[in-house]
Amino acid sequence: MLRQLSIISIFSLLIMTSIAFASPSDEPSKGAGDKAGQVKGPIIITSATLSSDSKAHTALFEGSVVARTEEMTLYSDRMLVYYAEQTGNVTKIDADGNVKLVKKDLVVTSKTAVYFADEDKAIFTGEPKAVEKGNVVTGTKMTYLMKEDRSFVENSRVVLENKKRSAEAGK
Repeated sequence: MLRQLSIISIFSLLIMTSIAFASPSDEPSKGAGDKAGQVKGPIIITSATLSSDSKAHTALFEGSVVARTEEMTLYSDRMLVYYAEQTGNVTKIDADGNVKLVKKDLVVTSKTAVYFADEDKAIFTGEPKAVEKGNVVTGTKMTYLMKEDRSFVENSRVVLENKKRSAEAGK
């Protein structure tokens, strides 16, 4: 009986998780005119373990966590995902430990990050570093507005690759 109960509990958790991490919009994405917080396609999250709390509307993923959408991938050691009670849409993600965001040519690493779905904004702290096409930006806090592809960096240090010198070195 205990084994059967645990299988039923796992099945219930899987159903809840598939609802919670479905695309935040039931409508297909419409491009640049999208509302903030709408993600193209599903959010697929994998990890070593998952603990869910339906009263708190959270799911805790631990161990080699990978969250993928059509446009980006977020890696971390631990991810606490908050979701709306009525819709199951992801509202916020707290990522801790070896955080890495990959979006096209941009790679941002840090110790911690918080993603706010309604603003489509990520805040990176703990030695954040952004690398894009050889250019490197570091600081104490990075705020990345994803839809606008804009960022704000506190206490910044920027290293720009000298493209002309790099091209000459390749000759």
